[in-house]
Amino acid sequence: MKVTIYGSGYVGLVTGACLAEVGNDVLCVDINQAKIDMLLRGEIPIFEPGLDNVVARNIESGRLRFTTDAAEGVAHGLFQFIAVGTPPDEDGSADLQYVLTVARSIGEHMGEYRIIVDKSTVPVGTADKVQATVQDTLNERNVDFEFDVVSNPEFLKEGAAINDFMKPDRIVIGADNPRTAELLRALYSPFNRNHDRLVIMDVRSAELTKYAANAMLATKISFMNELSNLAELLGADIEQVRLGIGSDPRIGYHFIYPGCGYGGSCFPKDVQALERTAREVGYQAELLSAVEAVNNRQKQALFQKIQQHFGDDLSGKTFALWGLAFKPNTDDMRAAPSRTLMEAIWTAGGRVQAYDPAAMEEARRLYGERAELTLTDSPEAALEGADALVTVTEWNLFRSPDFALIQEKLSAPVLFDGRNLYDPEQLKSDGFQYYCIGRPTAPTPFNHCTAQKGRDTHVNA
Repeated sequence: MKVTIYGSGYVGLVTGACLAEVGNDVLCVDINQAKIDMLLRGEIPIFEPGLDNVVARNIESGRLRFTTDAAEGVAHGLFQFIAVGTPPDEDGSADLQYVLTVARSIGEHMGEYRIIVDKSTVPVGTADKVQATVQDTLNERNVDFEFDVVSNPEFLKEGAAINDFMKPDRIVIGADNPRTAELLRALYSPFNRNHDRLVIMDVRSAELTKYAANAMLATKISFMNELSNLAELLGADIEQVRLGIGSDPRIGYHFIYPGCGYGGSCFPKDVQALERTAREVGYQAELLSAVEAVNNRQKQALFQKIQQHFGDDLSGKTFALWGLAFKPNTDDMRAAPSRTLMEAIWTAGGRVQAYDPAAMEEARRLYGERAELTLTDSPEAALEGADALVTVTEWNLFRSPDFALIQEKLSAPVLFDGRNLYDPEQLKSDGFQYYCIGRPTAPTPFNHCTAQKGRDTHVNA
């Protein structure tokens, strides 16, 4: 089948490469000539394990091509996938200007039936806006061609996107025309052979499904972070609590790891956009507001622990940071907890020596050259002469370090663990002052009076 993809960013490039991988003829359209030139040279503008090989293989076979010519894209594919960015607007709503620009381009150049597929994460009602934009553009041309607009949200995890696309949990299709749904079923048949993964619904339900999925996962994270803060006050161990509740199959173990907050391009943006959508229809989504508020507060947790140890003024202090990306296996630093932490340290007068296996170039792009930031070429180099180590991203590389070497390189054995990677008892026996999330750093009996000191309420035994 012939497929056109508008947007060669994360979603568009993965979608195009994977559809080409199973034999489709894919043309990716992007307005950024520099990005197109980079892709044609076999260079990938994003870090995603395995994507470079899939792209290179399909460029060589001729099944994957790139262009800046929108007219060529409209003429090429029966399926017109819109996979451009929807950044948050100032009020938190999704900015649809790029989506609607593509819709206008399709209307300007369309000469026969097309299926327009909203792949970008968009608010409920966007398909109606795309439909109206294309139809208005056709009317301006005084032509009338049949077309359908469907919703086909992506459910890709950064760091595992190729596997997620090739072996999906579900393929959600929002279509009001049964014929269109069957054409998409045919397009996705190579990914649907083991058992039927297609979930076909109306367009608005499909649009809401994407936001609902991300909001649910973000809610689980914020709930565990809320519990982790409570556990610290109560003298409980949130990691033991996690095991206790995760063993319940109704809850499960996914997305219940406490830490220093979530980031990335999806959860923060989508929670805000869904809450904004609720307000637009006169509904106050209190839970969504709380999820965002808890996450914003949690991003301050590591810095607060640093200040408790070193005081408010961090002048003359240097901190080794392990991890800059918002999660492992990506170079994405959008809304990353590392950024909140570094900027707070700098404001307090401190310096940062940071290492990340993938996000170093992104950090240079974001912050440039500045005296208070040193980007090192190894985790060990980041430790040299630092006053403390702070782990922010749970890369495998950081999970089992040489603690003797860490002690040797740091000016003092102080470790702030934002992802609960290490055993508090081991760190204590090794002589570290160890701070983590929601865990006692020393096994002391719980004392109601101690836990409530300075508070007006009382715990009932």
